[in-house]
Amino acid sequence: MSDIVFTRRSGWIPNVIREAGELKLMLGAGADANHEPRTFTFPIEEAHLAVIREDLARHLLLWSAVLPLCDAAGTRGRLDENAAVALLDPILLSAPADVDALFQRIQWARGQLIAHGADIKLLERGQVCAAMGAATETSNGKRAQEYHANRRRAERGTVLGPLDAAMLRYTGQYLHGATVPKRMPDAVDPALLPEVMRVIATAEQACTGMRISRDPRRGKRATDKRDWERMAATVDAAVRRAHPELVDDAVRTVSFLMCSEAADHSRNTPVEDDEEPAGDSDGLGGSARKTILSFTDDKGVEKKWLLGGPRSATAEFWDFVGDRSTADNEVFTIEDEEMGEGIQLHFYADSAARVTTVHKGERGGADPEYRVEYGLVDGISGYRNLVSAFVRGGCASLDQHGPWMSDNAEFERARRKRDAK
Repeated sequence: MSDIVFTRRSGWIPNVIREAGELKLMLGAGADANHEPRTFTFPIEEAHLAVIREDLARHLLLWSAVLPLCDAAGTRGRLDENAAVALLDPILLSAPADVDALFQRIQWARGQLIAHGADIKLLERGQVCAAMGAATETSNGKRAQEYHANRRRAERGTVLGPLDAAMLRYTGQYLHGATVPKRMPDAVDPALLPEVMRVIATAEQACTGMRISRDPRRGKRATDKRDWERMAATVDAAVRRAHPELVDDAVRTVSFLMCSEAADHSRNTPVEDDEEPAGDSDGLGGSARKTILSFTDDKGVEKKWLLGGPRSATAEFWDFVGDRSTADNEVFTIEDEEMGEGIQLHFYADSAARVTTVHKGERGGADPEYRVEYGLVDGISGYRNLVSAFVRGGCASLDQHGPWMSDNAEFERARRKRDAK
């Protein structure tokens, strides 16, 4: 049974409790193996309690010094109580100069002090006691996050100018570069917002007409990596030409924003609109258009498509791929059984095969004879063109997407030559 002897308004700052008649400092830090917060305690004396009551700065400094010991305990280890107790007198009862000297030798949680109002410049000069002159009980976690973000940039040799920082704040990436960017004009200093919007306008103009299409090979909401890289490079080049004063971080956040928005637009566009070939409203067209198709994957799963249904053949096929494609399921076939022709897509090798029936098999007679020709495919856009062409005109319409090679050895040489580039 324990009683709280002293606590501050902020629940995270360590409390003083009395347990079995003994004073102890109690703090929460880290988490256990079940991700539940861990609680640590270690004994203190009445003299330590007196300082903790009266001096917020020393209380916070002690907390900052004990936190690394809690981290070292991990998810189930014990706190090194001897090390924790050894910090009490030097931090709570020593002269400021001695405290400053101690903090030069030990590990301590700098961010914790910054969140509670520590003067950053004084901290960095090693004057920890003076830095805590304006300390507050309330915590400002964003202040510590910004400090750590700037430290990470400084370690990479990046120094942000006012416009650089404004660009990162506009996209919401000032604190975390991996955050998905969005437009946040209210986060920018109004005096800098017009210049920020000029940079954004440069980027928008550069990628006008560009798009990032979906890549069903990697899932129903995946997008084409090549399209992303192409758009990012275009935006980067345009922004660097128009605004050479911007650092790399600021330029990248703008291209990331443009690409993310284009990818989201593609994901939220109905598949029929996304897949529809130019000049062909139903995705079929032509006298040779398909009426019945069979889609299969490498696991033997089959799906039928019939003309007159609610969706185009290309939309149905790529939806089938998005549902079924995995690392061990990368071969998909589209077959027109009535015409005796089909195409097989080999996603793992950026290649395809077109198959046509030369002679149909006869009951009790010879087996059917097929002609198989192999071709290289240039990414998901190449596969889209191939599928659309087959749906509209069958194997005969695939000539323009060649060359097609019937000799397997010749095809392998061509594939190795391409992959070596």
